[in-house]
Amino acid sequence: MEQHIHPSVFKVSQEDRSRRLNQRSKLIWFTGLSGSGKSTLANAVESRLFDQGFLTYLLDGDNIRTGLNKDLGFSDEDRVENIRRIAEVAKLMLDAGMVVLSAFISPFREERVLIAQLVGEDNFIEVFVDCPLEVCEQRDVKGLYQKARHGIIKNFTGIDSPYEPPLRPTVHINSDQEVLQDSVEKITLSILNSLIY
Repeated sequence: MEQHIHPSVFKVSQEDRSRRLNQRSKLIWFTGLSGSGKSTLANAVESRLFDQGFLTYLLDGDNIRTGLNKDLGFSDEDRVENIRRIAEVAKLMLDAGMVVLSAFISPFREERVLIAQLVGEDNFIEVFVDCPLEVCEQRDVKGLYQKARHGIIKNFTGIDSPYEPPLRPTVHINSDQEVLQDSVEKITLSILNSLIY
């Protein structure tokens, strides 16, 4: 079947779109345990960048799982496929010239390396939202950790499925120690020059 697939070559390139938008497309990938503050932080960073004139879009775990990836569960294999599909969507959005932010647990180092390779390592900004498990459990408004500890939810990251922290993230946030606005400032200052065309 693959021998019959011939991707189109478009007249308008990613570089053309970036020039028109006056920005460099990047994927800002927030990773960390459930409850670490990824979505809150990604939302706040997107808002800051949007206010500064960047064309942005935020991909978030729960939103993607109610649509594009609603057919996937939480086995290791499904988690990898979940992230692969998200990376493919992000790649299309980067080609459109956008700054894409994503907030996903993405627990495995290998899959985050594959994302960087897929979108281009120069286009991948990894933000590690670091937070101790016990703090994440205290923050858990959805009750997911409690359900995982009682065996109601299986393969839950941090309980019965591993989380592999990044070894060299672009930005390392300690969300249990930093005020949200300070973290937003830290991330924005770290990445701003790479976004300016």
